[in-house]
Amino acid sequence: MNNRNYENLIIGAEQTDTEICFDNAATTPPFKSVMAAVCGFAPFYSSVHRGSGKKSEAASKLFEQCRKEILSFVNGDPVHDVLIFTKNTTESINKLAAALACESRNIVIATEMEHHSNDLPWRKHFKTFYAETDKAGRLCLNDLEDKLKQHKSKVRLVTVTGASNVTGYINDIHTIAEMAHKYGAEILVDAAQLAPHSEIDIKKPDTPGHIDYLAFSSHKMYAPFGTGVLIAPKAVFQKTSPEHSGGGTVNLVTRNNVIWEETPHKDEAGTPNLMGAVAMASALKTICDVGMNNIAAYEAELLKYALKKMSNISGLRLYCDGKETSRIGVIPFNIRKIPHQDLAAALSQEAGVAVRSGCFCAQPYVQKLLGMDDHTIKYYQNYPDAARPGMVRISFGLYNTIQEIDRMSDFLSTLTHSNIKEIRKNHEHYKIF
Repeated sequence: MNNRNYENLIIGAEQTDTEICFDNAATTPPFKSVMAAVCGFAPFYSSVHRGSGKKSEAASKLFEQCRKEILSFVNGDPVHDVLIFTKNTTESINKLAAALACESRNIVIATEMEHHSNDLPWRKHFKTFYAETDKAGRLCLNDLEDKLKQHKSKVRLVTVTGASNVTGYINDIHTIAEMAHKYGAEILVDAAQLAPHSEIDIKKPDTPGHIDYLAFSSHKMYAPFGTGVLIAPKAVFQKTSPEHSGGGTVNLVTRNNVIWEETPHKDEAGTPNLMGAVAMASALKTICDVGMNNIAAYEAELLKYALKKMSNISGLRLYCDGKETSRIGVIPFNIRKIPHQDLAAALSQEAGVAVRSGCFCAQPYVQKLLGMDDHTIKYYQNYPDAARPGMVRISFGLYNTIQEIDRMSDFLSTLTHSNIKEIRKNHEHYKIF
């Protein structure tokens, strides 16, 4: 494998002798370029949009420039689309759900593989149906189309993850978009996992495969400071009142009347996260400089290597189909008779490998992958404090290496032959899947 030394781009990547990070699907470490950009701008940090000072004018100009650059990153149309800054993908989806809730069509079709953030907001405002996944956890497009046919003109939106945070499967978002548009619906893509790993082109509005709504977060793209974006047709938000009101959202306020600002400003209440916008734009520039195709190719090599190594470990079960195509570098697994949280703790404490364990904010999807029946699910509903079944997840960033995979795999191979009782003496309450 060609090691491209991408780890040189990352703050803290040289500390692998202390800990290896395989939890990038949750949060990535920052690019050095991002921190340099933030520190470089810090002397000019000021209030945006309403100040008359030179620093405020410079800050306002940079904030709007960041908006343009981020929209351009996904080939958005500045005439048709608006980019609204939010805290994260979760807030973006909640904002969109609230904006669409007042419309007459009351059905949203999601999928069985969604993160809670692309599920619960829709349950709150709409009747929500779920396109099925197959035994390996991949989305069944035929079932999605059947549900579109079944509910016809009542469907307002199809909402789908671009890439699963559990299995790493990439969905064919443009085919799904064509399908949604064919039946008079629009599409939202939750791109929190897709955007850091694969090129996204939302395409022109008159294209059948156009992505109507897109949401993603900077903290999974090597930029801290808590910023997300929602990209949507301007026309949708021009006709809605803001979900949150207050400073920055209004043009005129009297005792009896309010005239709202135009979107996006009316939809970004309060002082915006300027540093977050600077960090996000800087991170995307670095990603473009490296080349998204190069990143995707390198991470595909990591994935292929890891799948091969892990498939040879006795007692290890993958909760994905093991194929290398149409997926990002995310691998869910368990080792027979070892509770998932104990396995994650052992990896951290004994091997210095940081992973994630549990259900990854996608409980219905994980329950299905684990094969949990209704009786088992009801047990955990009745005893919510009981330790729950789950799995361990490793997820790669562009800075990870094959040497790190070797270190993890070597430890897992040893662990499977160790005395299980020494790992956990009391795990009878677990159902072993």
